[in-house]
Amino acid sequence: MTATAAPSDSAASGAAKPVFWYGIPHGYAKLELEPPRERIEDLVRELSALPAEQREQASQALQFYAGMVTALNAQNVHMCAVGYHPDDDGTIVTSTLTISTVSTSGHNAKLVIASLAGTAADDPDSGMRPLELPCGLGYLAEEKKSTVAPGRDPDSPDGPLRGDVWQGTIAVTGSGTPDIILVQLVTPALHLADVYRDILLGVAHTLTFTDPTKPTPDLDEPRADSVEAAMRNDFG
Repeated sequence: MTATAAPSDSAASGAAKPVFWYGIPHGYAKLELEPPRERIEDLVRELSALPAEQREQASQALQFYAGMVTALNAQNVHMCAVGYHPDDDGTIVTSTLTISTVSTSGHNAKLVIASLAGTAADDPDSGMRPLELPCGLGYLAEEKKSTVAPGRDPDSPDGPLRGDVWQGTIAVTGSGTPDIILVQLVTPALHLADVYRDILLGVAHTLTFTDPTKPTPDLDEPRADSVEAAMRNDFG
């Protein structure tokens, strides 16, 4: 998987939240979860200038986007990206990748993850399995389920539009956060579950609590404020 390193929104904004970095696979476009006010005002102005028929359709799309962003922020989602990839038959398959945090309500997040990973190891039929990731211990859970599809008013006479999806979730924690980090991937392409599982695992393996843009300290070099460093400065 070719990925681009990206910080969590908290890392970018400097907020007092967990700071972590992750890779975004090719073919995924990030959604703006906190769009600037100026951008929203520009969209409203552009919407008002559209012909009546187009304005109604665009207004519905904008309302759907606003509702989705509100729901994602309420669930502590730090990143949401939509994937578009070609299938073997030439059609386009979609998927949604999210990274969110879940509070453990005062419990030790590492112990919670260790317990869940242990349960997954003891019961392979549960749809869960433990994972050893570069950033720490985690577990993978996956399922196929029926869910309400976006794009139709659930109160319409036809009722909500439903469809089957594959959902994979990886939970992990580390030294950079007291919370549990969830990496989740959902797609209606059930026949590509193995492919999307690999994508999900690839993203989880890029998760780190160390800024990848900072140079790795040279273990052979002494700390700048150490006695050894002072001696090297004095005596070359």
